[in-house]
Amino acid sequence: MKKTFVLDTNVLLHNSSCIEAFADNTVVIPMAVIEELDKFKGNNDELGRNARQVIRSLDRLRKQGRLGEGVSMANGGVLRIFIEHPAPTIADLDATVTDNKIIRVALQLKQGGERVIFVSKDINARIKSDALGIETMDFEKQKVNFDELFTGFRLARLPREQLDAFERAGRLALPGLETAPNEFIVLTDEQNPQRALVARVRPGNVLAPLSPRANGAWNIKPRSKEQRMALELLFDEKISLVTLVGQAGTGKTLLALAAGLDLTVKAKRYDKMLVSRPIMPLGKDIGFLPGDKESKLMNWMQPIFDNLAFLLRDGSDVKHPVREKIERLQREHVVELEALTYIRGRSIPRQYVIIDEAQNLTPHEIKTIVSRSGDGTKMVLTGDPSQIDNPYLDSNSNGLSYAVERLKDSPLHGHVTLMQSERSTLAALAADRL
Repeated sequence: MKKTFVLDTNVLLHNSSCIEAFADNTVVIPMAVIEELDKFKGNNDELGRNARQVIRSLDRLRKQGRLGEGVSMANGGVLRIFIEHPAPTIADLDATVTDNKIIRVALQLKQGGERVIFVSKDINARIKSDALGIETMDFEKQKVNFDELFTGFRLARLPREQLDAFERAGRLALPGLETAPNEFIVLTDEQNPQRALVARVRPGNVLAPLSPRANGAWNIKPRSKEQRMALELLFDEKISLVTLVGQAGTGKTLLALAAGLDLTVKAKRYDKMLVSRPIMPLGKDIGFLPGDKESKLMNWMQPIFDNLAFLLRDGSDVKHPVREKIERLQREHVVELEALTYIRGRSIPRQYVIIDEAQNLTPHEIKTIVSRSGDGTKMVLTGDPSQIDNPYLDSNSNGLSYAVERLKDSPLHGHVTLMQSERSTLAALAADRL
């Protein structure tokens, strides 16, 4: 028996091509969803663009027949726009609420004998639908298993003789070991587990020691093996995209900024360092805050300023406070802070780009940002998928987790999951127990 998938508005706004993701089954879009899309179509953010894309897709299908009766799609499925007639009466389910109108469509189709599955990214809508006996699911196409997310490194226990040989020769071949490009291997001594060496996978599945460059950046030193791995990737010019995942205080943003300053200010490898982060959940604009663009950015970029202040504070230059140093770098266009809202449509060549808090972006938004990368540009995505502000994303469906899993086999990509909080003993305790 073929299935009938009833789509909530948030699914279409999350992924504008989702109507083609249900194989040869029937996709039903309630009229209430069309009305909601109409409210979003004028927005200049990602939601508005997705709404317009869905509306254009429906308009193309309309030319093939009446959408109210169902129109065949290229994948063999059928798309149908459904109007309630008459709607089922359900106690305690307010018929004036849009979510309830959509759920009532699913219930009406189910009562008509169809195998209905209600698809929504809204947890409350899924709870209500399930309580009414309707088969319910999240949109699964762009999801990964966060509990099994690629960490970028693994452990390997070896005999002491092999570790000695690795230290002497600076290389070690492990032909039977299946690894990803740029993955790290922590080699431990079978006889002495306290002895551990960090190696990086090179072409030909050969292990090599980390570069001395990974021993520090902009006057800071790595405090853990994972931080050394991160610096190894950040300084490697052959890697165009680095993803860093970790809880608060693990040093993701600080390491990315330190390497960026080193490569931009000292080494002159890049023309500028561009730093950005999602301004608000769902990509809302910053126009509601008072002041000009720079004043508005101050509120949202304060964590970046805090990290830059830490890196630029050396205690020797009393005439030029840290704030002046940051402002000077901005005036000279060496460091640029930008809202994600303004990155779409740009081409970004020869720049070191940091996207902080990337866990609040959808997979499509990550694709949009990374595709802005021009010749000679390096992109760094940092974030903590366990702390998501976007109400329609979780640790499995956010763009950062999705990018890590989908790109792990590419030699242009490197990833490290930072495990240990280094901010302070109290921060480490909070991250671990609270």
